[in-house]
Amino acid sequence: MNSRERVIKALNCEEPDQVPFCDVAVDRGLAQRLLKWEGATDIGSSSRTENPYTVEESKAISACLGLDNINYLLRAPTYAHMLTGIDGRTFVGHGMIKTEDDLSMINLPDPYDDALYQEAEEYVANKGDYAACFVTRIGFFQVVLSLGLEGFCLALYDKPAMVEKMLDMYFDWMAVVAERVCKMGFDVFWTTDDFAHKSGLMFAPQVFEELLVSRYRKVLENVSIPWILHSDGRINDVMDLFIDLGATAFHPIEKGAMDIAAVKKEYGDRVCLLGNVDLNILGAGTPEETDAEVKYLIENVAPGGGYIVTSGNSLASYLKPECVLAMSRAVKKYGRYPIE
Repeated sequence: MNSRERVIKALNCEEPDQVPFCDVAVDRGLAQRLLKWEGATDIGSSSRTENPYTVEESKAISACLGLDNINYLLRAPTYAHMLTGIDGRTFVGHGMIKTEDDLSMINLPDPYDDALYQEAEEYVANKGDYAACFVTRIGFFQVVLSLGLEGFCLALYDKPAMVEKMLDMYFDWMAVVAERVCKMGFDVFWTTDDFAHKSGLMFAPQVFEELLVSRYRKVLENVSIPWILHSDGRINDVMDLFIDLGATAFHPIEKGAMDIAAVKKEYGDRVCLLGNVDLNILGAGTPEETDAEVKYLIENVAPGGGYIVTSGNSLASYLKPECVLAMSRAVKKYGRYPIE
């Protein structure tokens, strides 16, 4: 069974030959250390709107780590000030959109322009046996970031029409993009729209339903390949809603916010789970601790299928290469089906 077949089998809530190992992003700083690439500048995945790697670079990273997927990233731009941290990793700061007049600065690429998809077509044509994931944001999180979280919450009360106008701009753009990319040969549609904290949703479920459900449905009508929904935080209150919308899988089932073993027991026959190797262990622990963490996850989440090992968020530049490699080895060591 090759990587693509393995991932698709797991996404179908079935048992492949072994537990797949995937991730939504690998920061360049980590890739440089693992593959001994020259250069020290890193760009974190939080700020990127375009793909950071060629398909050959992606395959080299996945081969080094034993990943079953490669990722192509295309996002509509976010209008927020960027901050730079250690190793040049960028982070989103204050949003730029304050008033209705500021909406004029939002300039999304023409979704009907063939040039927008040329690189993606070349990428997916050379994917090999990997599961090729199209990674994007459907639109909600760009609105939150462009307004700022506090600004978004205040605008929901003071300027609801402006919020809805922004949401329509992004969701309408993605509806066109989704239909186009799903016909290219990508295997997975992976969206990263965070909408929860560790304590729960950013706002009440009824507000979520009023603002987002119909907009998500409009986009997802054009998604014809498996859809992985990423959101950090505690998303229990809307999991059923997203399953009804067509979610194939949830990622990363954040540790400290949700119990992935409990989620498996409740939802394991309906949806695939991806996650959630502790980033604290990967960033500050040991290979032995990493091995034990992966062993626990595979024993408690993988039986019956419908499970893919990933980090607890993404493979960030601050993670220890030796722990990331230990995670890869542990998946191969413990992940062969049937799992006792």
